[in-house]
Amino acid sequence: MSQAPSSSLSLFSASNLRNDLTAGLVVFLAALPLCLGVASASGAPYFSGVLAGIVGGLVVGMLSGSHTSVSGPSPGLSAIVLAQLAALGSLDAFLFAVVVAGLVQIVLGIARAGFVAAFFPSSVIKGLLASIGLLLILKQTPHMLGWDADPEGDMSFFEPDSENTFSNLLRLVTRIQPGAAAIGLVSLAILIAWERWTLLKKLPIPAPLVVVLFGALGSLLLQRVGGSWLIQEKHLVQVPVATSLNEFFGHLQTPAFSQWLNPAVYTAGLTIAAVASLETLLNLEAVDKIDPQQRSSPPSRELWVQGIGNVVCGLIGGLPVSSAIVRSSVNVNSGSKTKLSTITHGALLLGCVLLIPTWLNVIPLSCLAAILLITGTKLAKPALFKQMWSEGRYQFMPFALTVVAILFTDLLVGVLIGLAVSLAFILMSNLRQPIRRFEEKHLGGDVLHVSLANQVSFLNRAALSKILDEVPQGGHLLLDAVDTDYIDPDILDLIRDFREKTAPARGVEVSVVGFREQYQIDDQVQYVDYSTRELQNSMTPEQVLEILKNGNERFRSGQRLTRDLVGQVRATAAGQHPLAVILSCIDSRSPAELIFDLGLGDIFVVRIAGNVASTHVLGSMEYACAVAGAKLILVLGHTRCGAVTTAVATAHLTEPLAQATGCQHIEPILRDIQRAVDPNAARRYADLPKPEQNAIVDAAARANVLRTVAMIAEQSQTLSALVAQRRILIVGAMYDVTSGVIDILGDVSVAPVRA
Repeated sequence: MSQAPSSSLSLFSASNLRNDLTAGLVVFLAALPLCLGVASASGAPYFSGVLAGIVGGLVVGMLSGSHTSVSGPSPGLSAIVLAQLAALGSLDAFLFAVVVAGLVQIVLGIARAGFVAAFFPSSVIKGLLASIGLLLILKQTPHMLGWDADPEGDMSFFEPDSENTFSNLLRLVTRIQPGAAAIGLVSLAILIAWERWTLLKKLPIPAPLVVVLFGALGSLLLQRVGGSWLIQEKHLVQVPVATSLNEFFGHLQTPAFSQWLNPAVYTAGLTIAAVASLETLLNLEAVDKIDPQQRSSPPSRELWVQGIGNVVCGLIGGLPVSSAIVRSSVNVNSGSKTKLSTITHGALLLGCVLLIPTWLNVIPLSCLAAILLITGTKLAKPALFKQMWSEGRYQFMPFALTVVAILFTDLLVGVLIGLAVSLAFILMSNLRQPIRRFEEKHLGGDVLHVSLANQVSFLNRAALSKILDEVPQGGHLLLDAVDTDYIDPDILDLIRDFREKTAPARGVEVSVVGFREQYQIDDQVQYVDYSTRELQNSMTPEQVLEILKNGNERFRSGQRLTRDLVGQVRATAAGQHPLAVILSCIDSRSPAELIFDLGLGDIFVVRIAGNVASTHVLGSMEYACAVAGAKLILVLGHTRCGAVTTAVATAHLTEPLAQATGCQHIEPILRDIQRAVDPNAARRYADLPKPEQNAIVDAAARANVLRTVAMIAEQSQTLSALVAQRRILIVGAMYDVTSGVIDILGDVSVAPVRA
């Protein structure tokens, strides 16, 4: 669920203010060269890039529901802008297209089209983040060392100087500008030191501001040094300088509304809207993932807010805006708490361009590149790659291919390739395993359980048809659609045809569960999944014991039988025919029906602390076997038993146990258990470490089970006679509460009938 945007009170709260203002300053420092670089890469005036940054910070920032996203001119849109400027022939016609794009985005937002964001695979989102980190490292390293042929903000593999990302790095040694490189490397060292030294972290001034001040002073100093150390204008920030307010407003341009009959304008507007919306939704998902507070941004709201931003940009001469992952990443990594940081960055862009553009133009690009490079190392941490590798190929392959595609193409193309790869993996997974089939051994016989996938398309028809054909003559089939959201009509026709025609002809019984109401296939379970009189009469005690063992194996493996519990309620209402009686402890961790994977009416359960056998318990078991027909008595103890622990801990006491435990009627139970406790172990118990205490308790619980098994046969003539006639078995077992394993200890197979 999306969270509401911060209120004005929370925006200006004292606890957040310092973090947000600091983050806003850092984002401003990163955004300034990016705005100029994107404008250069787009073939547009520098001023258009700066205006887009201002609108992204102030207009979009104020209206946005995102806590961390920062909008501005996007590297992902630069190729689109360049192409559309060439197609439309003039900037004013292009600005009209930007207005159209904004209006389209407003409609998309009102129509709640942001739901599309929920379908972006997390592997692609993480691939986007990792690739941005790598690109920042690869692209900013040349800028940090004074090679600025590639515009700041250009994320494409192929660069304007006919080089590419990697060849540019290989030839960097011959292109280093000493002055810019010195400032860039020292700036990088300052940022690393600030990250690692606690003393520096505590200073009230942020490290990026120190770097920028150092860069500006260093630039001015190197002007005096001159020679090869002189930092030339092309290696500095180049903000358009307006000497007056009138000159500033003179840079603003309006759209050519006269182009409203030009179809190319609307084509350009739709293209910009589609790309900007997709990029915004992707970046929104990505930045939410790196938000330390893990807040969710409302995607549909962001669409119409971006639309308003683009309408404003088109009206005043700015480039189109979208949520920008680089600025947003810098924002999060700088400690932003609310969207005040986004607004601050926009206000700083406006104020500095209006008031101190000349001072901005002495800042070397190399020190700003160092700031972005540090951001890149945080996004492309080796731990992220290790995590994705550990999650398996269905997560790692889309992640890795997204990273590679973005590195060798550009942001938009790379993400689209990543989405396509993810879709291919989903389809492959669905085609390889559209259904899951396994045998279930119910009390009434074997059932072939066919579990349908979440999405079953016509592509799965052949696989399902093959499984249906393999159901043996006279077999039983369970079609399970409990976890299925969509079934193709072709698949439904196949199921209905098999159920109504093929199955009756071959003597196959078909049960169905979980089909949605619109499919008009009602739940129907035809197999017997509970104990009946016929089943009870046909079973031997050994077979009943085997049923319990198999049930425990299913419980431990997570493959419990599919049961129609409502049907069992109806079927057992008239009578019960239990197969066994289980004497277990009251411990909440050992419910017999669950750990043996049994249904209603299958067993009797007697639960008493310490699974001891009193006269009342014996009477219950006699009824279960002699009257109700149960074939097995299972005495079930368990590890870490609380009753046995108390019995061991109090074994050395001579005073009444009610006084020691605070329980009025517990003494008979504890004294009964203490007959199975080793006196020497009990004396040492209090002084032993916990693992050895557990071992003593578990040994006592096991001995108590064996003693109870023997005592049942000795004290009940009724049960002893049934054992002698081989009509029942009395068996002991231990349940391990840490693993879920049942260990069968032994049985009373023949016992003398006492006179």
